[in-house]
Amino acid sequence: MSAAEPDVARGVLFDLDGTLVDTIGLIVASFQHAVMAVTGETVDEATARSWIGRPLLPVLLERSPTHGEEMDRVYREWNRANTERLIRPYAGIAELLADLAADGVPMGIVTSKRREIAQYALDSVGLGSAIALLGTLEDTSEHKPDPAPLLLGAKRLGVEPRDCTYVGDATVDVLAARAAGMRSIAVSWGAGTTADLEATTPDLVVGSVGELAAYLLAR
Repeated sequence: MSAAEPDVARGVLFDLDGTLVDTIGLIVASFQHAVMAVTGETVDEATARSWIGRPLLPVLLERSPTHGEEMDRVYREWNRANTERLIRPYAGIAELLADLAADGVPMGIVTSKRREIAQYALDSVGLGSAIALLGTLEDTSEHKPDPAPLLLGAKRLGVEPRDCTYVGDATVDVLAARAAGMRSIAVSWGAGTTADLEATTPDLVVGSVGELAAYLLAR
C-alpha cells in the first residue's frame, strides 16, 4: 500500500507514547533511573526503547524477577514526578486530530499505559479533550502484540476491525494490528527504528506528521 493510493479505513486507532505524544525521552530516562536505583545496573537507550509499547511490569520482571515489582514502583514514581518536565508535544498532531474530528472520522487511543497516567500525558500536552482513551492497561488481560486491546478499541469505537487503521511507533503495534485484522501505519518518529518497523511489514511507514495526515485525510 502506498501513500499515493490510500485505502483509508473508516476508523482510526492510535497508540499514545511515541505516536501522539513525545514521551520517549521520559520513558527511557524512567527505565534507566528505576533499574539503576534498584539494581545498580545501567540500561542503554536502545534496550530501553525496545521495551516501549509493552506493559511496564512484565518488562521489568523479565529484567529481574526478584526486583521487577520494586523497579515498577520506582519507575512510576519518578515518571510521574518528571512528566511535565520531559514530555513534549509533536508538532502537527493537534491539528491532525482536529481535522479528523471535523471530517467525522471515528478515532481513539489504545495504549499499554494505565488510564490515569495516559490521561495525564494527554492533558500535559493539551490533547486531553481532543481524543478519547478507548483501551488502556486495565481494560484487557492480554496486551500488544496480542490483538485483544485493539479489538476492544474497535468495539468501543463502533467500527469493525477490518474497517480500522492502527497507527503506532513500535513493532508490537504493527504485529497487534495484523493480528486484529486491521491496517497498520508505522510512524518513524517514536521508539522503533525505520528498519525494525519495516521488517514487520506494516501497510505503510510514514516519517512525518504531515505524511500521516495526507494519508488519513485522503478522500
